[in-house]
Amino acid sequence: MPTPDPLFGALAPALRVHGERLGVLAGNIANADTPGFKARDIDFRNVLQGVQGAQLPATRTQPGHLDGGGISSVGSPTQWRVPTQPSADGNTVETPVEQAAYMDAALRYQAALRFIDGRMSSYRLAIQGS
Repeated sequence: MPTPDPLFGALAPALRVHGERLGVLAGNIANADTPGFKARDIDFRNVLQGVQGAQLPATRTQPGHLDGGGISSVGSPTQWRVPTQPSADGNTVETPVEQAAYMDAALRYQAALRFIDGRMSSYRLAIQGS
């Protein structure tokens, strides 16, 4: 994830990560009936720590541990979602859990947009003076 913008702080990177998370969660929901599909998610806290320069490196301590799933298109680390009730076909998507996570991510995306809009309004007012 890129470093914070001097005008918007961590708002612009947060908006990108929330948008990426929406895509990952939508992919999970779309593959709810695909045998063997493994649900993924983006841990926003870990990404935020990376922006603040305090990200702790994750290491595999056992050969059987998963690697966390890789890196998303905006550089956000994805993780496998651990199911509470795994299905017999190996699919780990739990539709109600994914829908709730999607709604949460959508609300956070909208909040980030509103914060950016508020910041832009403040700058506009400072420049125009009224």
